Amino acid sequence: MKIGFECPECLIHRGFIEIQKATIDTNLRKIAMIETIKQISKELSEDSVPSFIGTKRDRIIRSITKNSDPFIEDKIKSNRMALKILPLVEHFISDGEDAYSRLERALLASIVGNCMEFGILGYDFHYDDLINEVQKAKTNLAINDIEKIYEQIIRSKEILFLTDNAGEIVFDKLLIEEIKFLDLRITVAVKDSPVSNDATLEDAKIARIGKVADRLITTGSDALGFIPEYCSKEFLKVFNKSDFIIAKGMAHLETLTEYENKPPRAMLLRAKCNPIANYLGVQMGQNVAKIFKTT
Repeated sequence: MKIGFECPECLIHRGFIEIQKATIDTNLRKIAMIETIKQISKELSEDSVPSFIGTKRDRIIRSITKNSDPFIEDKIKSNRMALKILPLVEHFISDGEDAYSRLERALLASIVGNCMEFGILGYDFHYDDLINEVQKAKTNLAINDIEKIYEQIIRSKEILFLTDNAGEIVFDKLLIEEIKFLDLRITVAVKDSPVSNDATLEDAKIARIGKVADRLITTGSDALGFIPEYCSKEFLKVFNKSDFIIAKGMAHLETLTEYENKPPRAMLLRAKCNPIANYLGVQMGQNVAKIFKTT
């Protein structure tokens, strides 16, 4: 997905938020902000992909501030709040009358988890809204390919699940459980090292992903979304051998759509900015469960 009108402003704004979280040193903040703007300006073109620029931006900020995980407090709180309401979300899913309806509810809960995001220009998130968001998730589903996703899941032998943020990974675990109930093999991939508020192995441990997934790996990278030149050979081998990929979040939509559409993949996300909403043909704030078939 190419850059939209609002993307340059948001890339700078998110850098500003990240720098504030990374250091209280005013001189370092100034240096980091200047270098961030320089890098963004250097990378910008009509064919730019937002997450490609965002990855380089975040690396610059971490290098200058010497803070390897600026969003650590947000990640801790997101995990804590998700675990707090986990029993209610489990009950929501278990109320499904059969395997399909439980999987549908787990998909919806996983999408709602994608609400947990910080620093996006024009987007506000409140933890108190999570349960209400779960309950109304289907009515807010602007693209509903859940039946197609279910059909693709049951036809697959090897599924790769690409996580997005801390906190939401707690709800992702419930979806992975439902997939495992269908007697399928699933590998879960998290980021190798901190970037933004994305989940790492530490967050996967908190969510107990290793208890339900057949295999837990990292992408071998700190890249936002999927940027193959930054990923490990191990991860790319799993990616290329998978029958179906389930990817969470906007960065995966931005990046995966830049590569040949094989294997088929499902995108689960909340449209939290206008460029993403416009790309998908939905309104900002709506939920999306979209399947991209092979070309």
